[in-house]
Amino acid sequence: MADAQALDEVVTYTSDLIRVDTTNRGGGDCRERPAAEYAAERLTEAGLDPVLLERTTGRTNVVARIEGTDPSADALLVHGHLDVVPAEARDWSVHPFSGEIRDGVVWGRGAVDMKNMDAMILAVVRSWAREGVRPRRDIVLAFTADEEASAEDGSGFLADRHPGLFEGCTEGVSESGAFTFHDGAGRQIYPIAAGERGTSWLKLTARGRAGHGSKVNTENAVTRLAAAVARIGEHEWPLRLTPTVRAALTELAALYGIEPDLDDVDGLLEKLGPAAELVEATVRNSANPTMLEAGYKLNVVPGEAVAYVDGRCLPGGEEEFGATLDRLTGPDVTWEFHHREVALQAPLDSVTYARMRAAVEEFAPEGHVVPYCMSGGTDAKQFSRLGITGYGFSPLKLPEGFDYQALFHGVDERVPVEALHFGVRVLDRFLRTA
Repeated sequence: MADAQALDEVVTYTSDLIRVDTTNRGGGDCRERPAAEYAAERLTEAGLDPVLLERTTGRTNVVARIEGTDPSADALLVHGHLDVVPAEARDWSVHPFSGEIRDGVVWGRGAVDMKNMDAMILAVVRSWAREGVRPRRDIVLAFTADEEASAEDGSGFLADRHPGLFEGCTEGVSESGAFTFHDGAGRQIYPIAAGERGTSWLKLTARGRAGHGSKVNTENAVTRLAAAVARIGEHEWPLRLTPTVRAALTELAALYGIEPDLDDVDGLLEKLGPAAELVEATVRNSANPTMLEAGYKLNVVPGEAVAYVDGRCLPGGEEEFGATLDRLTGPDVTWEFHHREVALQAPLDSVTYARMRAAVEEFAPEGHVVPYCMSGGTDAKQFSRLGITGYGFSPLKLPEGFDYQALFHGVDERVPVEALHFGVRVLDRFLRTA
């Protein structure tokens, strides 16, 4: 089991990493190198030989390999990203890059997404070095840049340009799984991610006739765009159940003693109460308009208007998604992919999934482990190009009332110290047996 020093180190490392401002504003505006150097130094102290890799100056990734005892076994990738989304200090109770530890909680941007997991990985590896532990299979560690944007400087770059560093890896684990979900009725649920919806970020362009704002204009680009955006925002996507989501619904229904009527999914979700939150975003494709750009002066009708839409696709739902967008945008608006990544599914009958479940159940015997599909995406998409099957597994034991999912990209992001201790213990247990 991870030693007492590891429990102290995971808190220190989480705080230290938060204090390194790795805000990713998109368009290349980020510098992960100081955080990468911090991680590399901790790995070197543990006797590993990390390499630092950049596609763009300052956008640094760290990769290291721990040799296992069984050279015939497939390798496991354990990865976390170093960048974070922006934070406005005036909106926070504490400064978002303070890393302040107060009342048993570590505060700051990245506390749950995902410098906590980065710190867990470092703490476990250093504990192993002190104890002389070697895992059964090779474990490749990757700390990546640019996950919060396109991943072109991070996991995409590593997968495309440095595939040899991941030789033998068939599975990977990373963020957004094995956290405590309290259902409000005394149950503690631990969802482990075995799938992700695909990323389909869109750019919509409407063209029309530019002219004076006081004149009749039946070819107004803004009007055309607004109509298309409204249709997209109001569209009700049909139900589409993937194997992971079907399993999640079935297991949740069993937990609540409900008949798993998959012919009436909306009715089943209502019966699940708060636990439906784990599933409801992944039973359909989705498209949410998020940005609008048009015009340069109030009394001028522009000849072009642009909108951006955050689209997400279930595995196998890409064709339906495209056809639907063609219909909703209509003849006066064109659309294209601004950024696109694949949807993922991982098997639930794998030995790795069983061992993740067992590790959680050992330290949270009162909990109920269920599979789920992530509504968003992670670096697992890029690593899937190398044939690596990805799971979401960054364990945290959270107190009731702590809304973990709301803190992703939210104000006052924070993580309890006890949650980090639990995470280190569970991750250590899993990786020893993986």
